[in-house]
Amino acid sequence: MTVRFGLVGYGKGGRFFHAPLVARAEGCALTAAVTRSPRRRAELAADHTGAVAFDDLASMAASGLVDAVTVTTTADTHADLVLEAVDLGLPVVCDKPFALDASAAQRCVDAARAAGVLLSTYQNRRYDNDFRTTRAVVASGALGQVRRIESRLEQFAPPGGVPDSGGGILLDLGAHVVDQVLQLAGPVASVYADVSPERFALQVRHASGVVSEVVGDLALHGRPGPRFRVFGTDAILEVPADDRQADVLMAGGTPADPGWGEVPQASWPILHRGASSTRIPAERADWRDFYTAFAAAVTDGLPVPVDPADSVAGLVVLEAAARSATTGEVVRL
Repeated sequence: MTVRFGLVGYGKGGRFFHAPLVARAEGCALTAAVTRSPRRRAELAADHTGAVAFDDLASMAASGLVDAVTVTTTADTHADLVLEAVDLGLPVVCDKPFALDASAAQRCVDAARAAGVLLSTYQNRRYDNDFRTTRAVVASGALGQVRRIESRLEQFAPPGGVPDSGGGILLDLGAHVVDQVLQLAGPVASVYADVSPERFALQVRHASGVVSEVVGDLALHGRPGPRFRVFGTDAILEVPADDRQADVLMAGGTPADPGWGEVPQASWPILHRGASSTRIPAERADWRDFYTAFAAAVTDGLPVPVDPADSVAGLVVLEAAARSATTGEVVRL
């Protein structure tokens, strides 16, 4: 069975980071989108022949053209649209950040659970080559016991300055990097943060004893640092920042392009053990895997690819980071 998806929103996120993936993910089809903008309706028609545009979510649901929806509007609208989709009985994917605060996100989780409606959050960076490789190496035990994680998500300053995505840089980039360190090292005990409109730096102490140093930067003026460095009792893993999915999609490419998700050998991660350094193969990246897994949850009753409770936990950490940046103090959870 093919799961027919409708997008709620066809701006930058919907057009470039969802539509091409849904259209080419196994078990999925893009059949509709909610957008009132004449320009975006024209783009939808040009990009995806046969996809139908609607004025609102209720009209799209009533059309019978969709089996599931993805909310990809600004962050301040996410919670209300998720709740509307749940009320309509539609399985729903919500872009990150899940909501502007953890309490709103938890209301969505509770509503979906009570209604028996599938809900997942689009933590697509779990499907980057760098994170997939890091998680696999950590899980293999090759590093010994992990003591410290460095994670950097850095981007060059965009023309016109840093855009307002509806949640600021801490929610925009922070939703990715905090989710990743929670996956790698578990629940958080305390957070210390420095935050500006363009950058943030967090020191996250996990209940496991691991310390994660997390940086986000939307105004980089030089070469990015390693995407990950993970320090263990036996070895150190260094993972370059070379996941090209976003760049390919923003340039008008698709997952059907040759080389999608592959990493050139020169950018393979390096395993440092004593004086020895060895490049190891990078895992293949593919954001489509999220949608294929969500479709399987809809059709076969499998678990959703990202438990929305994970994103609630991430928002709790990000709220603590915001308090820390305001007070200059460590915030304990």
